[in-house]
Amino acid sequence: MANLWQFFGLPDPEAPTTTPKRKPKKKVSEGLSGQQMTLIEAEDIEEKYVAPPVEKQKKVESKNLPPDWQGPITPDGEAFHDVSNLSSKPSELPDRALRYVSPDQMHRLPLQQIGERMIRGDTIVVDLRSLIHMDTQANACRRQLKALGDNIGVHVFALDNEDKLLLLPGSDVSVDVGKHDLGLMPVLM
Repeated sequence: MANLWQFFGLPDPEAPTTTPKRKPKKKVSEGLSGQQMTLIEAEDIEEKYVAPPVEKQKKVESKNLPPDWQGPITPDGEAFHDVSNLSSKPSELPDRALRYVSPDQMHRLPLQQIGERMIRGDTIVVDLRSLIHMDTQANACRRQLKALGDNIGVHVFALDNEDKLLLLPGSDVSVDVGKHDLGLMPVLM
């Protein structure tokens, strides 16, 4: 079995090493300064600093390769999947959205379209702030949204103190009222 050092192409420091035979060093006669100098040949330096030879990798029997595998193989004989070469499908359009709705010029809400979008999973934010001087019409819109939520089976949440911003979560969307977090239904519920 190959080890980590061989995977990176480095010599194993724990492997037994053989010391190369050294040639005797040649000495040069005294120079002008009266000191004795030692001459080292290039061959001595190369022998001294040569790393132990790396064992050639043995051809490993591949047991768990996918059929018709053409890619690289790890030293253990497993298929090596290079994640950078994987291509993903182009992303599709999302099937859910966050929709902003406000009353039209006649101060009405498109309740049928809101209900269809909620069934598809869209979350709707209804802004009734344009009805600031029409409390009766704002209350009528709130009652209609409450009836729509009851028919679909979702609750209507107020996002502000004046109940002018209302949140209608879509189907399979849960709202944690304890933490006030919005999210998808838990998968394992």
